[in-house]
Amino acid sequence: MAGTAPEEWIPLRPPEFYATQQIELVLGARVARIDVAAKRVVTEDGKSYEYDALLLATGADPVRLELPGAEPPHVHYLRTLDDSRAIIAAAGTAKRAVVIGSGFIGLEAAASLRKRGLEVHVVSPDARPLEKVLGPELGDLVRALHERHGVVFHWQTRPTAITASQVTLSDGSSITAELVIAGIGVRPALALAETAGLKVDRGVVVGRHLETNVPGIYAAGDLARFPDPRGGEQIGVEHWVVAQRQGQIAARNMLGHRDVCDFVPFFWSAHYDVTISYIGHASSWDSIEVDGSIEKLDCKVSYKRAGKTLAVATINRDLEGLKAELELSRATT
Repeated sequence: MAGTAPEEWIPLRPPEFYATQQIELVLGARVARIDVAAKRVVTEDGKSYEYDALLLATGADPVRLELPGAEPPHVHYLRTLDDSRAIIAAAGTAKRAVVIGSGFIGLEAAASLRKRGLEVHVVSPDARPLEKVLGPELGDLVRALHERHGVVFHWQTRPTAITASQVTLSDGSSITAELVIAGIGVRPALALAETAGLKVDRGVVVGRHLETNVPGIYAAGDLARFPDPRGGEQIGVEHWVVAQRQGQIAARNMLGHRDVCDFVPFFWSAHYDVTISYIGHASSWDSIEVDGSIEKLDCKVSYKRAGKTLAVATINRDLEGLKAELELSRATT
């Protein structure tokens, strides 16, 4: 983690101030607005809290289906612990499930349901799973993995109506199901940021130190769009490790440090007994290089743009993944 040396730290207030402060944890309260001029956070019950520095970490909300019948309790979304518990409870009595969406959330949910013995159908507008993130070769592998475990795919179609026992698709077919899970993406929770006048572009725009256009206000996690030192663009990365590390960086900077958010993002996705590890970030690429064999589950896949490696995915090559992370950490635009 980059940043200033301890002796260069200039705190917002003298160190003895922080040594005497107590943390107040306010539960069961929702912030209604941020008074930027007064440097106060106002909650829905009318209480306000003064701040010297403020962190927005409101995360993201699931994209909701907008069609007849697409509401709880029959349709489930997976974002919270309560969501997970509700799906587990419904899976205990269901025989067939429909998963809408072929992204990471949808496919990992599909794998979990298959392990519980449910018949699973996945509905997707795409031609193959995860192609926008992993490319066609790994996308085909993921599809084959799920098909071998009995998942039935319905490609290039969408749901048009949902009832308590059936999902109707845009191709005219229908699927009988007792359980429906929608995993069609998330949207950053931007209401507070927008009303506070923060710069927003598909997320809260922050600089290298995770500070917004308003001095003293920071953003981290799913709602933050930060500069990628390797790809040279503002990016949003919706993975928990990124949110965790950004929270640490923002906290230090709120206390007077000037740490730079330049770590290499990474995540992993498990599909039955196969785990795909991904290092870096490539929103687009002009070439994909495969070292090894995807079919034999022994490979390193590099995503490149203009000859520069932006991201690497590996299967059963952990050491090469670590080496790729080191190389990417040394590469900047």
